[in-house]
Amino acid sequence: MAEKIVSNKNNLQILHEDNHIIVINKRVGDIVQGDKTGDKPLSDIVKEYIKDKYNKPGDVFLGVVHRLDRPTTGIVVFAKTSKALERLNKMFSERETQKTYWAVVKNKPPKTDDKLVHFLKRNEKNNSSKAHLKEVPESKIASLDYKIIKELNNYFVLEVHLHTGRHHQIRAQLQAIGCPIKGDLKYGFDRSNPDGGIHLHARKLAFVHPVSKEKIEVVAPVPSDSIWSSI
Repeated sequence: MAEKIVSNKNNLQILHEDNHIIVINKRVGDIVQGDKTGDKPLSDIVKEYIKDKYNKPGDVFLGVVHRLDRPTTGIVVFAKTSKALERLNKMFSERETQKTYWAVVKNKPPKTDDKLVHFLKRNEKNNSSKAHLKEVPESKIASLDYKIIKELNNYFVLEVHLHTGRHHQIRAQLQAIGCPIKGDLKYGFDRSNPDGGIHLHARKLAFVHPVSKEKIEVVAPVPSDSIWSSI
């Protein structure tokens, strides 16, 4: 499916919008939902956009279905109705969506394509997860497939498909095979990116519309930097 941006109002890249859902291409640094930083979340910006566009009085309903890490870019889905939120929550929790990510790494993976299975243990204190080859106390199984889709001068671009949705899963699992994501200091990359982000992008999402039942497939354009642009 071709990349598509429906609107760019309020500094939002809107990839799809209808009466029940709105899909945004998240930028580096945006937080999806409010947190202890107190920074304005993407959910509030989307609410303002809906309120302005449709001249809605009072509070605007917007349901947060899933999240992306703050330094990550790409597709985020919000529900505009309670009916859509309930059904999307069920779809995401039961893994009825197909998510595709792109990641840029410096080191070549051991294999051109592979399935990775680890046991991830979350550390709440430093907001990180560690991937173990064997089960450890309080760990959860994590699984993904990756393949190399492009080789650049100094980097490799991987396409990643998630089978589970664990905390920092892609970042932790790629670090575990010696391939930390570009810019990801928390997971072993040697220097940060100028914008504070990492080269992990939620590229594509396919799912059944929660109300109309039509098949939706959304593709998010990559950020405009020299590495993404060369892919």
